[in-house]
Amino acid sequence: MATGTTPTTPAARGVLAPGRAAISAPHLRTDRWWLSPLVTATALTIFIIYATWRAFANGDYYSAPYVSPLYSPCLASNCTDMNGGADWHLFGAWWGLSPALLVLVFPLGFRLTCYYYRKAYYRGFWASPPACAVAEPHAKYTGETRLPLILQNVHRYFFYLALPVAGILTYDVVLAFRDEHGAWGHAGLGTLVMLVNIALIWAYTLSCHSCRHIIGGKLRHFSAHPVRYRLWGWVGALNGRHMLLAWSSLISVGVADLYVYLVASGVFDDPRFF
Repeated sequence: MATGTTPTTPAARGVLAPGRAAISAPHLRTDRWWLSPLVTATALTIFIIYATWRAFANGDYYSAPYVSPLYSPCLASNCTDMNGGADWHLFGAWWGLSPALLVLVFPLGFRLTCYYYRKAYYRGFWASPPACAVAEPHAKYTGETRLPLILQNVHRYFFYLALPVAGILTYDVVLAFRDEHGAWGHAGLGTLVMLVNIALIWAYTLSCHSCRHIIGGKLRHFSAHPVRYRLWGWVGALNGRHMLLAWSSLISVGVADLYVYLVASGVFDDPRFF
């Protein structure tokens, strides 16, 4: 080191970067800004723990005529006999593992790459940033330009994969109007649970930003495409409620699976309306 020079220090980043206001506090918010990311992280953690347990449980996911949305369609030959349901046995015994692991990758990938869920777990788990006007604690931020977060850009393709899964779950709901002997005209509490669940899944799926872009994107003149414009307007209205639909559908999937589990394990019998 030359005589008379001083050691150099790394340039400060974030709120301490040159040109920023010289405020010692990391932020000036006095409200409970931490509550929202805390609730988000807690709720997502509870669902992740529950869904992981159910996915590896490999049991109590079918009770005629109901099948858990976490296990449908059943693609392995070691599935429980679903009496004509969506059990296609395409992958053999799947080494004895739970058949849920074959199908969950599609709705899970769709939700993990969803724009709202990115915001939720970026803030709730990674504090990137934890809240508006609260600086993130990371010294460097590269966004979604590098691995692994650059893979978030496959969201549109997961949307295409999520559509047939939603269609199959709709088929399961139709079958829920049969009794355990296959006769039509059955309706129980489970039928209502499955019906509400698929309605919320479709609403969440169609409110996706990718769906909105596919329907109305790259159009120069809406007047020349009145049908697509009308559909774009409907999807846009749903998109404005994307956060609510994301949480509602996530909860409904958990409730539907829990209901099937409780009935299949004999905790209670499905109340019949007719």
